[in-house]
Amino acid sequence: MKKLLFLLCSLAMLVAACSDTETYADKRKKENAAISQFLTRSTSVAQQVMEKPITVISELDFENAGYKTNVEKNEYVLFDGSGVYMQIVREGCGDKISSGQTASVLMRFDEYNILQDTIQLSNNLLAFQHIPEKMTVTNTYDTFTAMFISESSLMTSIYGSTSVPGGWLIPMRYIKVGRQTSPDDEIAKVRLIVPSAQGQADASQNIYPCFYEITYERGL
Repeated sequence: MKKLLFLLCSLAMLVAACSDTETYADKRKKENAAISQFLTRSTSVAQQVMEKPITVISELDFENAGYKTNVEKNEYVLFDGSGVYMQIVREGCGDKISSGQTASVLMRFDEYNILQDTIQLSNNLLAFQHIPEKMTVTNTYDTFTAMFISESSLMTSIYGSTSVPGGWLIPMRYIKVGRQTSPDDEIAKVRLIVPSAQGQADASQNIYPCFYEITYERGL
């Protein structure tokens, strides 16, 4: 009887432990739910960074609009293959990075953790004003690859990787990456919702989505 009681107690403890373990599928459900709340402007961060809920458009709608998003309507295009949502605030000045070209790109960014509903990282702070994020980008037949330059990378120092999040590279096909040479020139600016699979190392490991506001400028 004692042996049977011990086995039953052990089984009960095992079942309880299993029920407390969050599976990958559970984390993905939480991630998707957090993105859905963000789209409807139901979170503190969403209310902070936008004035109205997001209007999601398809890639076909985006193409038909000349690869532009209507900022007044708060339009974001959803890329089905990656799950990334993108709004082009400014197309930018200068030229696009053409196929076969490698370029240095400087970025200012704010990173918000959508799941935790808080700002997480930014190089727009006074302490980092003299150190823009820098990456080397290569375009190979409209497939973009990039690496952070570690000696000047806040992302690398915080997340321990020189790999650029896949979500950060999606805008490269649609924006011009130049430098401001006149008062009328404006460098490219985008807003992104990046799911964990397209995110930085910590987001990928711990399964959470991020919202980004990023400017892109060609380096020297």
